[in-house]
Amino acid sequence: MTQNSDDLRVRRTRKLIREALIALIEERSFDAITVGEIAKRAMVSRAAFYRYYHDKYDLVEQIFEEAIHTLMREIGPASRHLPGDLDPQYLPEPWVKLFEHFAGYERLYRVLLGGKGSSWFVTKMRTYLADAMSERLQQSVCSSNGKHRADTDGYVSTLISALFIETIIWWLEHGRPQTPRQIAMRCSLLASSVLKEVSTWE
Repeated sequence: MTQNSDDLRVRRTRKLIREALIALIEERSFDAITVGEIAKRAMVSRAAFYRYYHDKYDLVEQIFEEAIHTLMREIGPASRHLPGDLDPQYLPEPWVKLFEHFAGYERLYRVLLGGKGSSWFVTKMRTYLADAMSERLQQSVCSSNGKHRADTDGYVSTLISALFIETIIWWLEHGRPQTPRQIAMRCSLLASSVLKEVSTWE
């Protein structure tokens, strides 16, 4: 078998496993399903599953990491601006691309973040977003007196990441009633309000 054929077979197997995972979560819940059930639904052997993943948690982690890498590539270079630094009516394109990404991977995020999904995945994503927000808070001037407002205890970044997670869950579960730009604007304005309040803290 040629290398191209091997690569095609690997991609096909991994795709079948991931589709099986999503279908099973939609039917039951992440906590209830087993590796055996995933392999059976994907019509692959357990050995084939373990060739690519240690367990179902490793499967979800790899999906998450690949999705985040895709998201970062789509958003492009990190902006030094936070919503609170800007005119309330100005919406940086990265915020729009963030929600366009979630719309493009709607089924994946809806099942993993929903009630039948993985609490581990929700925590992982919240932590990632909190870390990213904390880094940007360190870079940005968030107070009128020009001092850098450091998020030393992680409270603000954790709060804003939770805001984004809950917004994403609500948006997807309600069938995306607003466009990515509209929901990004609403979320950005809420984050701006939080950062405006933080800027007054001593």
